[in-house]
Parts: sequence; structure tokens; C-alpha cells
Amino acid sequence: MGRHDRYDAIIAGAGHNGLTTACYLAKAGLKVLVVEKNDWIGGAAVSRSLHPGWTYSNCSYVCSLLRREIVRDLELPRFGLQVIPYEGGATFTPDGDYFAYYSGHDALRREIARHEPRDVDAYERFSQTVMRQCRFIRPFLLRTAPDPARMRPRDISELAYLVRKVHGLGAREIGETLRFWTMSIGDFLDEHFENDLIKAHLAGSGIIGTGLGVYSPGSAYVLLHHYMGDVDGTIGAWGFARGGMGSISRALGLAFEEAGGTIVTGSGIDKFLTKGGKVTGVALENGDTYEAPVVASNMDVKRTFLEHTDRDDLPGDFLRAVERFKIRGSSGKLNIALDRMPEFPAAPAGAPFLRGDMHCSTSLAELERAYDDWKDGRWSQSPYFDMLIPSQIDPTMAPPGSHMMTVFVQYAPYDLEVDGVRDAANWTEERRRAFADCVLDKMSIACPDIKERVQHVEIRSPLEIENEVGLTEGNIFQGELTFDQLLFNRPVPGYADYRSPIRGLYLVGSSAHPGGGVMAAPGANAAREILIDLGRRSGLPAEAA
Repeated sequence: MGRHDRYDAIIAGAGHNGLTTACYLAKAGLKVLVVEKNDWIGGAAVSRSLHPGWTYSNCSYVCSLLRREIVRDLELPRFGLQVIPYEGGATFTPDGDYFAYYSGHDALRREIARHEPRDVDAYERFSQTVMRQCRFIRPFLLRTAPDPARMRPRDISELAYLVRKVHGLGAREIGETLRFWTMSIGDFLDEHFENDLIKAHLAGSGIIGTGLGVYSPGSAYVLLHHYMGDVDGTIGAWGFARGGMGSISRALGLAFEEAGGTIVTGSGIDKFLTKGGKVTGVALENGDTYEAPVVASNMDVKRTFLEHTDRDDLPGDFLRAVERFKIRGSSGKLNIALDRMPEFPAAPAGAPFLRGDMHCSTSLAELERAYDDWKDGRWSQSPYFDMLIPSQIDPTMAPPGSHMMTVFVQYAPYDLEVDGVRDAANWTEERRRAFADCVLDKMSIACPDIKERVQHVEIRSPLEIENEVGLTEGNIFQGELTFDQLLFNRPVPGYADYRSPIRGLYLVGSSAHPGGGVMAAPGANAAREILIDLGRRSGLPAEAA
């Protein structure tokens, strides 16, 4: 007979969103339990030592999107969270040149002028457009999306807020905003810039983590999604969490436990328990059951409702909408232990951009061909990657004199095609190593000695990400960030308010508004809605009166 306890609320999954929800509920005085399938907390925001002496941020790897309001509310710096900004980045070319994206405004203008003088002013226009879009969208991140179909008093209030914000843009800007949200990042950059290398460097943020190419409609919004965060108040800046991304989850876990919460690891959800259309608790894979009138799932929408919920409890149209929700694996990851800093022959000695994100894709056409490979079920033969060496800024990640490198790769399909058959099982150890060799070969454009420096490499296809973290197909956003899957359409029309057809069962992960990234907004927003339903106040923005 398994363990059987009762709580006020249960959170299924100790990813950063689930922990955020748990923190707010516990701080409101509820008896809260978090259950987690792994022996550690954090979901995709983890720090793990998989090679003696080195610490990997082996899933998510950089920090910017984490909402400062949540950091402040939960006092995360008091629990050890420190984010250190990094300095720009660069794209290296096969002919020994590079484009450096400096954090300093004047230095960046000089670098752009070195490649194409006419693109200097173009960059100013590009930045202004993106920042205008950021200022428009950021206020919605910690608000619940309205449901135009239901038109409850709160929906009317939120729709009125949306209308006021849109009206404030002006007629011309409204048109530009709708166009921006639906256009491709390739078309957007082509309208602004002439230099291929500059366009390739900026395009990466429009495709990271998503099954879209640079010329796919909607990829411009993906770039915006990556720009809407900040570090120390600098919008669009990125940084490293000291100790790896697991320090975010560790701080959330400590804040939760200080508020009286309980975390149980080592067994995942078997099913959500229901009775009479209402949730009653959870049954774990190890046989334990826990009761609660409120259960919040940090799993993605497909896993929550298609794998762990009795389908007889759900309306047919809801199930069909969940089945249609696009969650496509498109990314791989390498985490590398280096015996020392690789050489970057093209870079000046001590170049600050080496402490940022580095790439080797030099044109939009090259990036689109990489996407074509993915569509055909292959990993990209000339992949886009985002490589960083965080141990330059955070020496806790590697032994003295050594370094840790993290490499995020586009594109890698979940269902790999071999001999005409597409199947995730085709990701054998041999093919994973061939994938890593393909990436390392291209990385040698920037650092020719990279293979000599490797002491250990962790290779993660979308299948490994799915198996460890529980992200369907290894999709890091728990669902594509396309216009048809945003705001009141995320994840399902009529259920963008974190609730579900089963009373008391909520969705708190990145499948919900406003989407993926280590942002914590879905978890905080869901906590607010849960507390509203319980007649309690959360103190979060956009709370109902």
C-alpha cells in the first residue's frame, strides 16, 4: 500500500514554473506539495555534474527572461540567485573574419560600419522597432490572457486593457505590430540590413528552440520573445546564473521550503485523480497517492491531458484541440568539458565578445538550408549553434584552468529519418556521436583546436531532452510560439486562464501564456488564478479586485 496524504494543493513537476506556483501558494498560507519524477528539482533549469569537476547547465543555459517582479516577490537573491551579464557575442566566418556584437553602443556601431556602413543607421531603426514591440508586449506577460468567447467580467476588463494598449500605439504602429507578429525574421532583417553576416548573426534569436526557419512566418515574434527579458534593468541583455541555471531552481526550492512547502522527488505522476468532474489528487508511478482539491500540472499540455488524465473526463473538442497543439522537437545540445580555453585565431587577444554567445552561420540562406534538413528528418549538415563558455565569467563551473562550454544546436529532428523511416528510436548512440561530430566540425571554424580540448561531451538529441525533462519531443517552449498559439489561443481557446475542463486542475507550465523560456510568468500567473478561485489574494499584478 502506497503513501496517502492530504494537502491544500499539489504541483506536478518541479520545473521552475511549478516551483514558482508552489512558492506563491505556500506564501499565501496553503499546505503545498510538489512531486517530481527525477531525483532532483528544476526540470530544464538544472545544474548537473556529469563529469568530475565540471558543472553543466545541461538544458537551459542562459538567463534573461526571468521576470524581475517574481525575483523580487520571492526574494530569490536571498537564496543565492546571482545573474552575471555577459558581454556581446560574435559570428565567425570560414575566411578568418568575424562580426562582433559588442554590448557597448559606440563599439557596435563601429563594428557594423566595418562590414557595411549603410547598416549602422539600419541597426538603429531595427533596435527601435524591436524595443517598441518589447514595450508593448511586456505588460501582458504577468497578466492572464482574456477569452473573447466567454466575456466574463474579468475577460471584458482584460480585453479593455488590451484595446487601450493597442489604441495607444496609433494607427500606423498597429499595422506594423500585426505585420511584425506574423512575418518571418528573414523578411524583417532583409528589410533593414544589407550585410549577410550581420543578418545571420541577428537571425539566430528568431529560430532558437522552434520548428521554424528564418523565412517561416511567425519567426520574427520568436526573436521578440528572446528580446523581452533583461539583466539588471538592461532590456534584451542576457547573463549566466552563477552556479548554472540550477541556481534558479535551487533558490525557488529554498524559498518554497522556507514558506512551509514539501518536495517529494523520485517518482512521476501516473494519473490525475478525479471524481464528478473535479480533481481529487494524484497517483504516482510508485503507488503513492496524495489528495488535494487543487492540482497544478507543470507538464506540457499534451502530457497533462493525453497521457495522465482520464479522457472520459474531458470534452471531445478540448481533446482535439490539445492533439492539434504544435509541440515539435527541433533542438539538440552539447555540454563540453574543456581542458583549457580553446584558441580563437580570428579574435583579438582578450576580446570581450568571447565571453558571450558565438556562432558560425554566415547567411540567411545557410540557415534556411539547415531548416530544410530538419524538414527532411535529418540533423542539419551545416547547423546553427549558440555556443558559450560560461566558466570565463563563473569559475565555479570548471576546475582551475579548465572550462565548460555549452552548445545549443538547430536543427535536430525528434523523429530522425533512417532508410525512409522516421522514428525517435533512430537516435542510437552511434548517430548521436555523428551528430556531435557534425557540430564540432563546424565549431572548428571559430576554434580550430576544439576537438583537442574536449575532455568529455554530453550529447543530447530531442529524445534525451524528452526522456530526462519530460518535454514532449524535447521542445524547450512546451509548444511552438507561433501566432496561432499565443495569448488567448495558448494552449487551447477557452482555456488560456490556466484552468481546465476539470475543476481544480490547472496548467502552470510553458504551454500556457505567455510561453517558454526560464521566465516563471506562467507559474506566477497560474498561482494568481488559483488563489482567486480560493478567495485569497496573491499580491501579483492584474489580480482581480
